[in-house]
Amino acid sequence: MRESRVRFIRQQGFVTQEPTEALYSALMLQPRIIGAVAAIGIITQSPLLFLTLAAVLWWSALVPARNPFDALYNQAVARPRGLPPLSAAPAPRRFAIGLAGTFAFAIGLALLAGAAITAWVVEGLLAIAVLQVVFRDFCAGSNLYYSLQRGLMAKPSHSTGATRR
Repeated sequence: MRESRVRFIRQQGFVTQEPTEALYSALMLQPRIIGAVAAIGIITQSPLLFLTLAAVLWWSALVPARNPFDALYNQAVARPRGLPPLSAAPAPRRFAIGLAGTFAFAIGLALLAGAAITAWVVEGLLAIAVLQVVFRDFCAGSNLYYSLQRGLMAKPSHSTGATRR
């Protein structure tokens, strides 16, 4: 397995000892579907499509055991081929899913408000993020999760800057 794929699996929060091509393929189904839906939304400029995508993504992030993308993979791919089912998403993957949902929501709202330039900018950011996942095995959302975690860990819990006597 290519090192970039192993890094991607680990970046998503899966810490299995032996990452497999099957796990990589399972993890790639969701971004590919999101990419296709986002492309249709960008072409049609449909606020309803983006708002629906946002709802599905937020549901997936908030209730990872009921992620419809994972259920689709488990029923349509894993089960018929005798592959292990995809388990609920770890925190980095859930964060990335929620972030994608937030982008989709912002696009939907911008389109509803008639803010075309704002919608185009956020559509571009979402498209770049999806393309990075699909073609570079890099998830900006998961990467942001780890950056925020490091930032929170580095901050002292209670610092006033003054010493007491």
